[in-house]
Amino acid sequence: MGSQQQHAATGGDGNSRATAGSTMQAIVQDTYGSADVLRLARITRPEVADNGVLLRVHAAGLDRGTWHVMTGRPYLLRLAFGIRGPKNPVPGRDVAGTVVAVGSAVTRFSPGDQVFGIGQGSFAEYTVAREDKLARKPVNATFEQAAVVPVSAVTALRGVCDAGGVQQGQKVLITGASGGVGSYAVQLAKAFGAEVTGVCSTTKLDMVRSLGADQVIDYTRDDFADGTHRYDLIVDIAGNPALSRLRRALTPTGTAVLVGGEEGEDLTGGMGRQLRALVLSRFVGQRLTGFVPKERSSDLERLTELIEAGKVTPSIDRTYSLDRVPEAMRYLVAGKARGKVVITV
Repeated sequence: MGSQQQHAATGGDGNSRATAGSTMQAIVQDTYGSADVLRLARITRPEVADNGVLLRVHAAGLDRGTWHVMTGRPYLLRLAFGIRGPKNPVPGRDVAGTVVAVGSAVTRFSPGDQVFGIGQGSFAEYTVAREDKLARKPVNATFEQAAVVPVSAVTALRGVCDAGGVQQGQKVLITGASGGVGSYAVQLAKAFGAEVTGVCSTTKLDMVRSLGADQVIDYTRDDFADGTHRYDLIVDIAGNPALSRLRRALTPTGTAVLVGGEEGEDLTGGMGRQLRALVLSRFVGQRLTGFVPKERSSDLERLTELIEAGKVTPSIDRTYSLDRVPEAMRYLVAGKARGKVVITV
């Protein structure tokens, strides 16, 4: 894919050609479906575009977005990822690894650099990534920790800080606080001086407290929208509460940020609720909003600073080897994960 001109780790002139015909182990899927469509195979190693970086993958993160691409749901995703089946047969996006080669236009990285970011099929021994979707790995993070940061932590950063505009002293509610995005959202809100309440299930209350939440709500027993407390900011992660419930839990001028939505209909997923929120927000004093996901190295660098400062720590629940990706996916879908799931390669 892309140009074959690249700087190789062992090349003397910095412009040696990619090794033709070299292969690697990877998880592949030929069609959309459940975790049963995933299989381990030996395929051709990817080539590097001019603005691309070839990585030796050490670890790859598993996130809910990867499940959506695997299943092809909501169906609108298929316009980007392939109508009949995935354009890229190798799933996985989060990655941490070592640079093996770089394209001719790459200036920020060199072979041997340890990096993390968004790859194009990271459930493999090698993957390629665009230069502008990578950053240097935090010095105090393992490859496994770094690999579970990009998608989830950037989403949390965008929800809490950019769309939510969190401020010191605010009262912030995080729903889905024990999940991949939620575990980062709790820590980010605390890092910016907010008083944080996390919503999760009974078995995960201690885990959310350990992330720094000041209070926790067990959604199986209590309702965050019962009128007892009001919040300046609600970050609703992968849920589907009615907009009226979110509004009841907000202060009169509070903000609710809708992040994803796992219970929407098959065509658009949670996008319908987000569109209704944007329309309603025009007529009420509260701000109901979402955001368009962006993958930028600048966000990864912001997170690196917070991780190296000890303000954010990736929370890993389980680690699986590459050949156990289907098992890892089933564990994620079952809703058992406390924090993140990582694949080691």
